[in-house]
Amino acid sequence: MSARAADLQAINEAARAASGASAVMAGSAVPALGFGAVVQTVLGLAVVIGVVFGCAWLARRLGLQGGPRNALVRTIGGAALGGKERVAVVEIGDTWLVLGAAPGNVRLLHTMPAGELPAGAMAASGHPGSGLSGTFAQRFRDALKGEADKRFKTRFTRHDGGAQ
Repeated sequence: MSARAADLQAINEAARAASGASAVMAGSAVPALGFGAVVQTVLGLAVVIGVVFGCAWLARRLGLQGGPRNALVRTIGGAALGGKERVAVVEIGDTWLVLGAAPGNVRLLHTMPAGELPAGAMAASGHPGSGLSGTFAQRFRDALKGEADKRFKTRFTRHDGGAQ
């Protein structure tokens, strides 16, 4: 019987140790905030704020801002001339204004009625529908074909002596 009593005593002590350990674990469930945890939290917050500001800057840079469609001033187009210089076409009422903008300076370069483009403006711009229609590969292929045709004709007219 002493073996059986020893087994029961071991079981009782294990149960007491387990209940005492869980009481200690439950009491120490709130961790103390150390310096590392505070630094990690602050850095995480800084990264999130940086991402928000970065997205706002990118949206402004790409022109994704929403604006009223019936605004008094509407930007028709523009082009960057350098790091800080820019030319823009702005519509006010029934007039287009061509403006040159540089740091601390905006100048009126030209005015024209809205919707009117000067002759040859589309051909010089390189947009589809202008003199340079098609993809780059197609235009390059056409240019090579034209050059090959010129050389082919030149070569045969030299050998013939120009006679037919």
